Amino acid sequence: MSSNNCGITIALSKGRILEETLPLLEAAGILPTEDPESSRKLILPTQDPDVRIVIVRATDVPTYVQYGAADIGIAGKDVLIEHGGQGLYEPLDLQIARCKMMVAVSEGFDYAAAVKPGSRLRVATKYVNIARQHFAAKGVHIDLIKLYGSMELGPLVGLSDAIVDLVSSGNTLRANNLQAVEEVMPISSRLVVNPAALKLKHERLQRILTDFEGAVARQAA
Repeated sequence: MSSNNCGITIALSKGRILEETLPLLEAAGILPTEDPESSRKLILPTQDPDVRIVIVRATDVPTYVQYGAADIGIAGKDVLIEHGGQGLYEPLDLQIARCKMMVAVSEGFDYAAAVKPGSRLRVATKYVNIARQHFAAKGVHIDLIKLYGSMELGPLVGLSDAIVDLVSSGNTLRANNLQAVEEVMPISSRLVVNPAALKLKHERLQRILTDFEGAVARQAA
């Protein structure tokens, strides 16, 4: 159950997702009273006195929504899969912050030979659930090495044979003599809702959902 029983709390993370979410919020009549990127405040009021925004780490958005500290949030599909999705209702793909989850290896590495069923591969990633599911479906055994950043270093220093990471332009891979060899899945940001909050504050939350749906449809048109 949400601890903010009278109003609506939205969990967002700074960066590309926030930047691309602001037009959707505006379409729903929700405008922060301060610039979220430059403000040091973690709780931001909006022009709607019943709605506030909390700024959290991207990986924490599902947790805040799951436990009711936020009523709704916006998170990448990658984050939601790693979280597991427990206690979350995911009604809408916002079609923002789009990129791809990819397998990448050093240039010259024979990936096709390395991923035959029954083979074993060392994979460095912070997306351990996604990597595990992907290679299990191919019948490939993997030794997972969890990293929190600079995954590109893994193959370069002999830590791993491959990496699983988000790729947008591919410039970082090319700069480090790596190449993307397989798409795992397309990634975009999703709206997630606390199910208890949806029951308790149904009218207000449904209005926000409808406004978001309309804004996404207009952007796609």
